[in-house]
Amino acid sequence: MLVPVGHEGASGVPERFSNPGLPPHVPRSADLDEGAARRAEKQVATLFGVSMVATLIFLVAYFTIDVGTNQFIPGIGLANLSNIVLGLTLAVSLLCIGLGAVHWAKTLMPDTEVAEDRHPQRSSDEARSEAVATLAAGGDASQLARRPLIKYSLGGALGLFALPLVVQLAGGLGPLPKADLSTTFWRKGMRLMRDPGMTPIKASDVTLGSVFHVLPEGIDKSEHVLEEKAKASVILISLEPALIQVPKERAWGHEGIVAYSKICSHVGCPVGLYEQQTHHLLCPCHQSTFDVTKDCEVIFGPAKRPLPQLEITVDAEGYLVAASPFREPVGPSFWERG
Repeated sequence: MLVPVGHEGASGVPERFSNPGLPPHVPRSADLDEGAARRAEKQVATLFGVSMVATLIFLVAYFTIDVGTNQFIPGIGLANLSNIVLGLTLAVSLLCIGLGAVHWAKTLMPDTEVAEDRHPQRSSDEARSEAVATLAAGGDASQLARRPLIKYSLGGALGLFALPLVVQLAGGLGPLPKADLSTTFWRKGMRLMRDPGMTPIKASDVTLGSVFHVLPEGIDKSEHVLEEKAKASVILISLEPALIQVPKERAWGHEGIVAYSKICSHVGCPVGLYEQQTHHLLCPCHQSTFDVTKDCEVIFGPAKRPLPQLEITVDAEGYLVAASPFREPVGPSFWERG
């Protein structure tokens, strides 16, 4: 509390206020003894050093401990060893940085309380210069220049502590997709199988205007069957050959039978609604519409590119087979950049 003293100005407000008084400053051992200051410096550096060691253990454990490894831990029971080690090392790393900073402030940084007299809102140029000088003095008082061991150990602890965050962001997303987003289960010679019956389709079974939902032969035995089906689903449609306006579409089909990816090129919804009179394929999610007579070009909606066509032919027994895999990535447009 500031107590007004002296005479009042024209506005009735006292021109200055008394200092409320501060308790006497009690020096710390590090303030009086350079040996004590050096011991405090080493203690702070030790805490930062423990943080660095814990961070390094975190990094080693992240790459060496199998995420599926379980370990019986007394008091906890069966737990994932990777989670336990990573959690403990990260906690120790952050805790030691915090403890080191607190110990540094309590033993070496200035602890004297300062009272500042009230003054006009805009300080004078002299006062501003003094503020800059005070900040500079505070930097000197922190003893970073005099205590290089603290400076370097703090820098090392903070620098290493950032690495687990980078590793978690990069590695926690899982392995890189490589070519997985650009390829499907389809291979040359694979028969077109009815979904979900998984029976082969003869060209003679496909009547004019009929629609089949198709998967590649053998996909039901793949290791990642759901992921593969999500990319390899195809819709098979029979058109009057004369209606097909794009030579490539006609050449990649068989007597008016054409096959296109069922995965919408907008956000990947299944394109399964076929309007037989207009020969349009409709995505039920966002109403993207594709014209089957024009190589499934987009004629309405948010999709930006046509549905990829699967080149088909017939084998010696008359069954429809893939003449080649998809020539371009299927699914949403961002997959093409995968």
